[in-house]
Amino acid sequence: MKVIRFPNKKITFESFLCGMPARDYINQETAYEEQIKQAAKMIKDADYVLLGAGAGMSTAAGAQYGGKFFEDNFGEFQQKYGKNEYMRDMYFAGFYPFPNEESYWGYWSKQALLGGIDLDATPLHKLLLAAFTDKKVFLLSTNADKQFEKAGLSTNQIFCTQGDYFHIQCGKGCHDKTYDAVELFRKMDVARKDCMIPSEMVPKCLVCGGPMDMNLRKDQYFVQDDDWYAAEERFGEYLSEAIHKKLVLIELGVGFNTPTIIRFPFEKLVREHENISLIRLNLNQAIVPASFGDRAVGINADMAESIKDIVKEVSGS
Repeated sequence: MKVIRFPNKKITFESFLCGMPARDYINQETAYEEQIKQAAKMIKDADYVLLGAGAGMSTAAGAQYGGKFFEDNFGEFQQKYGKNEYMRDMYFAGFYPFPNEESYWGYWSKQALLGGIDLDATPLHKLLLAAFTDKKVFLLSTNADKQFEKAGLSTNQIFCTQGDYFHIQCGKGCHDKTYDAVELFRKMDVARKDCMIPSEMVPKCLVCGGPMDMNLRKDQYFVQDDDWYAAEERFGEYLSEAIHKKLVLIELGVGFNTPTIIRFPFEKLVREHENISLIRLNLNQAIVPASFGDRAVGINADMAESIKDIVKEVSGS
């Protein structure tokens, strides 16, 4: 029997979230080619597609964070601060205890540009979206690079829960407003010397006069502004409608770093609604609950290749 948990009640982001993992995870033994066909059929049969994108999607699409890329672009920071546990890639370097605001913004202005602002839309993002032209699509994402927006998805179909590289906020969240910092970061990038920006370029809060920070969810001071709440509202409206229809959830590179935002809630939706299916794409963590049977496919493979193969199967080319 189909279980509808919210038959007459609008779903909110809060009610969507889930902290409970499944207890019956398995790696499916189905051959890769059959998994691709199964995923393509789920998409073709669906009227609604809810995408859940994590860091693995950006990585599969070619985004670079560490290794030679980091050494080539952040070598001056490694020389100044050392090749330690922080200065090895853009993720960990963001947590480095910079000695002052000049150093902090010297680093973050460059990461924001390289990690999101100056990135062109990747062919993989464009290819994926092209497979859903006849579907009602929405994106729930924990990524900060705005790749899906650049690839052509309307902002009205996107809810980025964790902020982005394009905005800054009061460091203590004294007021619920964020500020476009793209041009500021470009100026900082030009003015940077010895990994630091000039003191006169350090942004200060217009309300309390205190330090500013990236609008990224990394502590209790993260600001959810009017745009954030508007996106949350649209997500709730979409899911409240889609949950009663033929809906496929496509999880893209979501691991166990923040599973309560996409991974566990997606599982809860499938568990409670027989009209919902799940496609989980991940290089190493595509385990799915055994109880979902043929309503879930977990493909442990190179995501870029999996997406290309699925889109090819969907299009029949």
